[in-house]
Amino acid sequence: MYLLGEQPAYADALINHLQSIPTQLLEGLPPCGEALELESTDDLIAFLPGNQLFLLESGQLHGRVDERALFYLHEGDLVGLRQGIELPRCQLSSDEPLRLIPYKRADVFQHFYADSQRSELFVQYLIGQTALLSDAVTRLKQPEFRSSNGFRQVPAGEVLINQGDDADHVFVILQGHAEAFVDGHKVGDVPKDEIFGAMAVFTGEKRSASVIASETSTVMLIPKEQFLSLTQSNPKIAHSLIESMARRIDLLNKQINALNSRLQTP
Repeated sequence: MYLLGEQPAYADALINHLQSIPTQLLEGLPPCGEALELESTDDLIAFLPGNQLFLLESGQLHGRVDERALFYLHEGDLVGLRQGIELPRCQLSSDEPLRLIPYKRADVFQHFYADSQRSELFVQYLIGQTALLSDAVTRLKQPEFRSSNGFRQVPAGEVLINQGDDADHVFVILQGHAEAFVDGHKVGDVPKDEIFGAMAVFTGEKRSASVIASETSTVMLIPKEQFLSLTQSNPKIAHSLIESMARRIDLLNKQINALNSRLQTP
């Protein structure tokens, strides 16, 4: 098994070791029939009998799980281990000729477990493939929205942001509530799950407002550089920011309209 994309540093040595294992495991066990030869296939698993396993003697198979390309199999890999197990469907396809050697599934496992060394070797094979797939999942998974500075518990009345300060952090209220002030006048609320302090981080300007906890709150602090990196790698954060800024712009427009209405009233 080879992973698609960038390989971790340990991968080459592990892959070479894993691909040498199936022939050792099957040594002494005769095939249950003639080799299966195919010119190409869009879905090999759907074609294979469920009571057999196959040694891929030649060719290459592309593996997809839930329609996502994750890996490919080469000569020496075992094919069909997932058959009969309720797992996300794995699709194996190839646009080149394949040659597979068939073995009865029950005979294969009986052969493996009849010898302690073969049993241990089979466990190594399964663990090694699991390690490779875990690495693939880790690389596909987007960074979590977590701060390297951790969390703060703040009492009501504590100033979280001072107007005029440099912007070196972004904040998220996980529990609680805060209020925003400009020149001592309240201009808005900062509810739970709201990202605040981001505008000055993006523009590089001084803080345009003060933010004060209006009740006991739990706040997550995210350093400027980490936050900028997260907005590039995690679309959910960018989407949340857009929603937050849209709400604030809408609120400011309403406040401006209300003020204009009062000024125009004789």
